[in-house]
Amino acid sequence: MNWLAAYIMRGRTQAMVVAATLALVSLVMPPVSVVSSATIALVTLRRGAFEGLWVLACSSIISALLGLVLLGNYQFALAYALVFWLPVWLIGIVLREGRHLSLAVEIAVVLGIVAVIGVYLANIESAAMWQSLLTQLIPMGAPDEAQQQIAVLSHFMTGIASAGTVSSLLFGLFLGRWWQANLYNPGGFKQEFLSLTTHSAFTFASITVVALAVINFGIVSEIAWNVVILLVLLYAMIGTSIMHIVFAGMKMSRYTVPMFYITLFLIPHALLPVALVGLTDKWLNLRKKYLKSNTP
Repeated sequence: MNWLAAYIMRGRTQAMVVAATLALVSLVMPPVSVVSSATIALVTLRRGAFEGLWVLACSSIISALLGLVLLGNYQFALAYALVFWLPVWLIGIVLREGRHLSLAVEIAVVLGIVAVIGVYLANIESAAMWQSLLTQLIPMGAPDEAQQQIAVLSHFMTGIASAGTVSSLLFGLFLGRWWQANLYNPGGFKQEFLSLTTHSAFTFASITVVALAVINFGIVSEIAWNVVILLVLLYAMIGTSIMHIVFAGMKMSRYTVPMFYITLFLIPHALLPVALVGLTDKWLNLRKKYLKSNTP
């Protein structure tokens, strides 16, 4: 995909066209939204906050016009800009100025946490809202078990939706950073990702949130469980970087590293032990110990 990154970096017009067109395509193919966000991220990371904001604003106008002509409405462009482009632009500024991928990832997760708390402040009965929406998706005559599963799932949907959005933002940021590294600093993104970690204060705060979720404090525990979903996302990424180093140090690394990622893709439950590895990194420090043990 380096050709696309090179095309985006030719100028403002090219970046706007790519971002706006892919935003429209993502309405049919949602994963394409990552590439659209990566366009804003790449411009921001390479050319600065103002240039990124200019491309963002103009892309929003182009998307609105395309939506009005092709779909008969322009509202999706505004929602897209607020939910995907604006956050990835902000995180891109943090990464460009701070030059620490870990900090950018933490801020993205914090934005997701703020969104979860905001939803509950706006509507303390958000679970009922989700249950109503999910019930409309199941066919008539569905077994009672389906209704029971929806009743349980509705209490966690705010966190799930927020984690999905944050994941899309981070993948867009990662892709934009990878593009930047490929064009101007080969191998730079890999080095940043493999050193991914979090601050000790963030780790202790995460443990506190887990404790609040486990202890039954009513609505407070429900909010905490939704926040935990975002924390699992954060520590799964950190754990993935650690496990990549572990598997890359094995004699069969050409097979073990790909199999590790394939396992994560095919068996999502494997993310939980990987997240546990990321959470305990501050104490076990597996990354440093494993690198030291493999140093001649």
